[in-house]
Amino acid sequence: MSDLRIRSADPSDVPAVLGFWRVAAEGTSISDDEAGVAGLVARDPGALLLAERDGTLVGTVIAGFDGWRCHLYRLAVHPAARRQGVATALLSAAERRFTALGGRRGDAMVLERNVTAHGAWSAAGYVREARWRRWTKSLG
Repeated sequence: MSDLRIRSADPSDVPAVLGFWRVAAEGTSISDDEAGVAGLVARDPGALLLAERDGTLVGTVIAGFDGWRCHLYRLAVHPAARRQGVATALLSAAERRFTALGGRRGDAMVLERNVTAHGAWSAAGYVREARWRRWTKSLG
């Protein structure tokens, strides 16, 4: 894993991240556009973590902290780089970020239908929270 570099995204990464998610991420988000990702990077420059190998993007995770909760979104690893420790490295970096910011517990948005991801999250020590369900409302 020594050839893996984890860093925060900057505004110039936005197009590459959007293209990467089309290949590596499961499903789409209402914020999967240039304005959404650029807004994230501008508002919280350390939240979007990128994993690179030899300068090539191989993984992402959004590690957002609102001062109260630690939220994980868009954990995605390129299909050719899966099962090589990329997700583990990204989650470790996210958890270090949360701890440094005073966070106490991470929670992850994981699609029900993405059964492969369930195993990865479980292996990383996360457990499904049976008491809660996500409620949403589009704002625009």
